[in-house]
Amino acid sequence: MTKQKKIVLEEVRKVCTHPTADDIYKMARKRLPNISMGTVYRNLDVLSRFGMIQKIEMGNAQTRFDANTSVHYHVRCIHCGRIDDVPIETTSDIEDSVSRASDYEILGHRMEFYGVCPYCKDKKILKEG
Repeated sequence: MTKQKKIVLEEVRKVCTHPTADDIYKMARKRLPNISMGTVYRNLDVLSRFGMIQKIEMGNAQTRFDANTSVHYHVRCIHCGRIDDVPIETTSDIEDSVSRASDYEILGHRMEFYGVCPYCKDKKILKEG
């Protein structure tokens, strides 16, 4: 593994904020000042293709990255774009149902949950109060 790829992976693993490529670039530059944005994008792509990190694409929001590669759900704030893990059990029952209803071989699924995060909800309450 190249030094750049190792640093990108370590930076993604350091945080649980589901960072964007820009965020990871800024973090990686602190350790490797000459790293380019293109190198970060390429390494994120390779790391996600090999299952070492997870690429999160939700709606029209920026792509985010997650070091937690286990199957789990996410929720996105419609105001600030924050993404959090949802600590509920995932289900494969829905995959079986979709397979039977569509005759597709289902390889996996993603569900998009969205709402207002606690921080934005508190800001809204403060503005109204």
